Amino acid sequence: MSSDSTASGPAADRRPDRQDAAGPVAVLVVTWNSAKVIPGFLASLPQGMAGTDWRLVVADNDSADDTVELIRSLAPDATIVQTGRNAGYAAGVNAALEAAAGWEGGFSAGLVCNPDLRMREGCARQLVGALGASVGGAGGAGGGRVGISVPLLYEEDGTLHYSLRRESRVTRALGEAVIGNRRAGRFPRWSELVTDPAAYRSRTVADWASGAMMALSRECLDACGAWDESFFLYSEETEYCLRAGDHGFVTRLEPAASAVHLGGDSQVSPRLWTLLTLNRVRLYGRRNSAPATAAFRAAVLLRETSRAALGRPASRAAARALASRTALRATPGP
Repeated sequence: MSSDSTASGPAADRRPDRQDAAGPVAVLVVTWNSAKVIPGFLASLPQGMAGTDWRLVVADNDSADDTVELIRSLAPDATIVQTGRNAGYAAGVNAALEAAAGWEGGFSAGLVCNPDLRMREGCARQLVGALGASVGGAGGAGGGRVGISVPLLYEEDGTLHYSLRRESRVTRALGEAVIGNRRAGRFPRWSELVTDPAAYRSRTVADWASGAMMALSRECLDACGAWDESFFLYSEETEYCLRAGDHGFVTRLEPAASAVHLGGDSQVSPRLWTLLTLNRVRLYGRRNSAPATAAFRAAVLLRETSRAALGRPASRAAARALASRTALRATPGP
């Protein structure tokens, strides 16, 4: 799979057919103490889902605030699944998918959304309409059918969020360590992050993309199965996109669709940044040899150590964890 931009047109999008599966689009949301953001998400649904038949299913991971009560009040038709524990994001997605599968007639496609997302008008229709398209290979890479489509994501201040990613490589981890991921992101060899502006102006195939919002075809869901719950938080969407690619399904940006993502605190929280960093290495180790994983871990450690030296507490915590003999073997959790 290529993370280079592919032009739209007959060669890149030969069969822009909609999904054949019957039923509504299942809007799948995982919440955990989301009372501050869920009302805004629910308010954006009518315009964001315009032009589609849809139903909302929320998996709540044992919120201690009034998240569930708010959903019942503001979206009385929603299906609510209470997991009874802080089960993690992947487990929440799986619980929501299982509930949607039990609807009479099932569902035609899944739309995974963070609760701090704000859809723009017609976003879902564009994403769902892109599913199933046949995509030719780019740069000599094989093509496939679009199994996962993602929108343009914007920060709250209107800044474009770089949401497309390349699969982890040792060279990419080194490039990010030495020159930074944003500067290296224009060069496929040197960074996972795709920062070339041209990639966000057209339908672009990527190895994976931010999981803040992604449409999943029923065909892709059936082939790939459940999300991997061993990743409590972070890397679960990476693993799913890469697994979809293994099954011949492409992850592609649909630039006609857009949403605002309020974002999280992984960039500033030492605990969350450490979890994100460790899960990157864990996932790499599952898909690569032990020597390659050792080299990748060293490259990521170099990056975090260099940033810790500049006074970044989150990187200091991540570097300590990466240097530990046991951290990567520990079960990730809250």
